[in-house]
Amino acid sequence: MLEAIRTAKLGDDVYQEDPTVNRLEELSARKMGKEAALLTTSGTQANLVSVLSQTKRGDEIILETDAHMYYYEVGAFSALGGLIPRLVRGQAGVMTPEEIDAALRPPNIHFPPTTLVCLENTHNRAGGTVWSPSQTKAVFDFAKSRGLSVHMDGARIFNAAVAQDVDVRELTRSVDTLMFCLSKGLSAPIGSLVVGNSEFIGRARRYRKMLGGGMRQAGVIAAAGIVAIEKMIDRLKDDHANAKMLAQGLAKIDGISLDPSRVQTNIVIYDVKGLGVTAEEWVAKINEFGVKAGAVEGPRVRMVTHRGIEREDIEYTLAAAEKAARQISKHQVSQIVR
Repeated sequence: MLEAIRTAKLGDDVYQEDPTVNRLEELSARKMGKEAALLTTSGTQANLVSVLSQTKRGDEIILETDAHMYYYEVGAFSALGGLIPRLVRGQAGVMTPEEIDAALRPPNIHFPPTTLVCLENTHNRAGGTVWSPSQTKAVFDFAKSRGLSVHMDGARIFNAAVAQDVDVRELTRSVDTLMFCLSKGLSAPIGSLVVGNSEFIGRARRYRKMLGGGMRQAGVIAAAGIVAIEKMIDRLKDDHANAKMLAQGLAKIDGISLDPSRVQTNIVIYDVKGLGVTAEEWVAKINEFGVKAGAVEGPRVRMVTHRGIEREDIEYTLAAAEKAARQISKHQVSQIVR
């Protein structure tokens, strides 16, 4: 990636004159089976320009209750797009047509019109769970029957494809628009792509400029992205294997609760309530051993495997977690004795 950045041919991307950006966008569109693509600075920006390009102020959009777009993107679609979220509780992040249908309201002067359904594959807060091609198609067909567009937050869409051993186009065929990240598992330092038909990408490009995302010699970003797409997808299976190993080991520690069979990709979410500590306290404790994790909420903790995390790192993490759990237990016993 560093060599690709160093030797990248550059131009002005605002005028669509950067040959490396153009190559990345053409590669991305072809990879996803769509007409066109647009490079953005982040997944949050990619989701926002996608939603803004398919809605108008006052519209309602359908999201799964724990969607990343709802939780972790600063309410951008409401603050900047004037859009109203309608939340649907799915199963492990996956909504069914029946669940979406139950959330739809009839035309009424009191209600905002619903125009867009947003999916997330893989689903972050559900623990990296995947939508299958058939599940995606079922929602897409239903949405079309109701005149709705479908956008997919596919930040880790390649994880979903690798986990199911399918071509990524099997997962993108049944959506109108999609965003995916070059960073995270694909290991590029920055950037996300939006894909869809040419008319949509034209609107998205305008919104990207409005949001301050117009870039000049952006080929230095795109060059690493090309390497990410061409070289880094197949190795995601290693991250999945490491995540499964991590989950199986954590499940054996007294006080930690999780079902390893639910770990499908590279995200492991577990419960530390049995240790008698909060997620924040547990995260602080294992950080003493040099292990990083994130507190989700309540007693839930999140760990993610990626390039640079090897099998020996998982072994060290599990040993550290066992030591941390024992230290917490001893401390609690001494407190009772006192």
